[in-house]
Amino acid sequence: MKESKMMAALFDFDGVVIDTEDQYSTFWEEQGRKYHPEIPGFAHVIKGQTLMHIYETYFEGMEEEKQKLRKDLLLFEGNMQYDYIPGVLDFIEDLKMNGVRMAVVTSSDTCKMEKVYRVHPEIKEMFDVIVTANMFKESKPHPECFLLGAKLLDATPAQSFVFEDSFQGLQAGNAAGATVIGLATTNPRNAIQNKAHHVIDDFTGFTFKKLMALKG
Repeated sequence: MKESKMMAALFDFDGVVIDTEDQYSTFWEEQGRKYHPEIPGFAHVIKGQTLMHIYETYFEGMEEEKQKLRKDLLLFEGNMQYDYIPGVLDFIEDLKMNGVRMAVVTSSDTCKMEKVYRVHPEIKEMFDVIVTANMFKESKPHPECFLLGAKLLDATPAQSFVFEDSFQGLQAGNAAGATVIGLATTNPRNAIQNKAHHVIDDFTGFTFKKLMALKG
């Protein structure tokens, strides 16, 4: 228990806590075909990045297009399904019972998260801290968001586990100096195997005890 009191578990949100990545991929692939046909696999390229970074990087000077995209995204997110990743609720409860402090660290902004809370108000009570894109400047793969999450939980990166599914997020977790657990919910195992310390398909059957065994 003493060791768990020093630990922090930092969860990316989409594709890690909530199963939304396939839906977002559909949306962003359509936007890529519409606005950036010269970039193949647009959804894959921008996955894990903040909206601000996406707008600044790929829509600079395209004010009319950005306004249309913002409206379309708001409408899309309002109609999305927000189902939990298999096993995540049991795993979070197990961590909580063992005294592990937890944070969501997401590239989503507060507007998107408010939509999630309307469907799952319990999420605000499940985690000690929720770090959104409005709270940091640098988008993943920069480690700022995970460093902030660890700091807010009074933990060091070395005491932290990062749970991620996207290439950008996995890179950010590694750059932060945390132990990175990759979830093969968005990308196949073989694509993320060398980008994480350990890979799991989802949280089914995953426990605090198994997590501690990985740390050893």
